[in-house]
Amino acid sequence: MAPRDRRVLAVLGLSAWLSACGPIEYVNQVTFRADSAVEAARAANAEKLAPYWWTRATEYLHQARVEAANADFQAANRFGRLATEAAARAREESLRAAQAPEAVEPPPAPPRKKDNGMAPAIEDGDDATDDETPPAPRGTP
Repeated sequence: MAPRDRRVLAVLGLSAWLSACGPIEYVNQVTFRADSAVEAARAANAEKLAPYWWTRATEYLHQARVEAANADFQAANRFGRLATEAAARAREESLRAAQAPEAVEPPPAPPRKKDNGMAPAIEDGDDATDDETPPAPRGTP
């Protein structure tokens, strides 16, 4: 075999080997690690005790599978890593909440808007408006 033929064969072999890395890493990252981490979080009741991280983990896992179905294994692996991290965090928080439920702080309420374009509501027991007499209708003497 000529040296040129060996180089071409080596390049073809290397490119074939590298093209298979995405799917192999996907199987390791998503199928084994992320799926196992989500199942561990489910076993720790993260769905109820850590809903934010649980939802994040399951949505990332779903998106990893969507990306793999579109043969974008790089994105699928990235979402798989994010799913694994979120599932681990969900499991930690749910275990912590199960041990000391009073120690878990609820998420802060979103800030209220001061002006939403609507008139303010009239509260019951607002005596300031009860003392005033209504204005006379128009056109009456």
